[in-house]
Amino acid sequence: MAQLVNPPAGGIAPSAASEETATEEIRSKGLHKNSVGLFGSAVIGLSTVAPVYCLTSTLGPTVGEVGLQMPAVFLAGFLPMLLVAFAYRELNRVIPDCGTSFTWTVKALGPRIGWMTGWGLVIATVIVLSNLAGVAAEFFYLLLGELTGSEAILRFGGSTAGHVLTVLAFIAVATAISYRGMTATKWFQYALVTLQMVVLALFVAMAFGKAGEGVAASASAPEFSLAWFDPFSVTSFTAFTAGLSLSIFIYWGWDTSLTVNEETSGSTRTPGRAAMISIAVLVTSYVLTAVAALMFSGTGTTGLGLGNPETSDNVFAVLADPVMGPLGVLLFLAVVASAAASLQTTFLPAARTMLAMSTYKAFPASFARVHPRFETPGRATVAAGVATGVFYAVMTLVSENVLIDTIYALGLMICFYYALTAFACVWHFRGELTRGVRDAVTKGVLPLLGGVLLTAVFVKTMADMWDPAYGSGSSIAGVGSVFVIGVGLLLVGLVLMLVMQRRSPAFFRGEVLTHSTPALVAKD
Repeated sequence: MAQLVNPPAGGIAPSAASEETATEEIRSKGLHKNSVGLFGSAVIGLSTVAPVYCLTSTLGPTVGEVGLQMPAVFLAGFLPMLLVAFAYRELNRVIPDCGTSFTWTVKALGPRIGWMTGWGLVIATVIVLSNLAGVAAEFFYLLLGELTGSEAILRFGGSTAGHVLTVLAFIAVATAISYRGMTATKWFQYALVTLQMVVLALFVAMAFGKAGEGVAASASAPEFSLAWFDPFSVTSFTAFTAGLSLSIFIYWGWDTSLTVNEETSGSTRTPGRAAMISIAVLVTSYVLTAVAALMFSGTGTTGLGLGNPETSDNVFAVLADPVMGPLGVLLFLAVVASAAASLQTTFLPAARTMLAMSTYKAFPASFARVHPRFETPGRATVAAGVATGVFYAVMTLVSENVLIDTIYALGLMICFYYALTAFACVWHFRGELTRGVRDAVTKGVLPLLGGVLLTAVFVKTMADMWDPAYGSGSSIAGVGSVFVIGVGLLLVGLVLMLVMQRRSPAFFRGEVLTHSTPALVAKD
């Protein structure tokens, strides 16, 4: 059992600290060290994002908000992600702790802000896990129907009971796999990520080749224009922020490369590099897919048009055959693979954040248990799985449009904890910003700009989502369901924080993890 001691007060850890020194400052949590390399870390980031799943879920809603300016909005969503990635990279160099946003914001901004940041990350993970399982189940039955031609299979998969039961089964399997650790399925992850990226590239190429064929007969095929990349052509600021919230969602997950930092070779540098690689691959894939889909289908609200509300929550389900013909089954397979791969890796940030919160006495002590054989946070992984299953089942009963509404709400959560992490970077390194141009830019200017942009989106989105017309148009007690989901879950976190404050006063008094000490040191 490790004994915690406070190192001598020394202010901010120097940016030039060696990897060995930085690692010694992190309390050992029993995770499997050096089990992930640069390539593996980048694959984990891409797998968690699940690009094919994200695109099938957001192409339609994004076109519904911004029309032909979808490529511009995808690029606009990339900008704050890139800026925040600099904050993650710099903080990870001096504090490679698996608690990432939670640990960093506690040390920089205090225990209460840090606790809510950790909660934002955990609940965002639960939301996206439920959506991943939902899309995986839907495409699973589409794939089976395509292969067997059975209408009975499609009817069962389309029924509420059959769908929810399948989702819960998927979540249970993913939880069990994550419980056993990353190395058990490493090559499986490589194969799934490769499959979805190859099929996505094939879809883009074939959509370009058939440009205009999916546009309704009453509409003309849109010709490619550089105006599609002009964000100022969006009809309103409200539409732009709604589209931007969706755009931010499709990049979420790259920071999982940082969450496994304590298990990565070269923990202070490799995760940051992997995150940058993941983001570069994602923005390229998204922009090409957006342009190809627009040129094939247009923005019409009927038929194969991307603005068709009947198909907006699952665009690839209707575009597979028209674009890829007999190869359309590969797109179904790619969505299932994307969701399945992400289901496993998306447990990583939630489980490791809860592990860190428990280790530093901000969460119940039982969540700090690490499986002695698999070297994974077993209790935290199971808790994430149970929470995901309950959330999806309840939200399905509350709202028929749960998939779209939770995606909009997820954007709010992402903006919340990413922005706080960016501000934590600026404050943590405030004493180093005058040392040189590089320090000023990468530790100050870029993270600050990213935090400000995400805060603006957060505030505007929260104001807009009060209107029931926001998102799917559904409401709860006259209030937009997106607002109820997003803000309501943050308030639940606030209540839980107050409960934990009574159970663990030492953490909230700043006696466990503080900004005035580099970190807690594990001493055998």
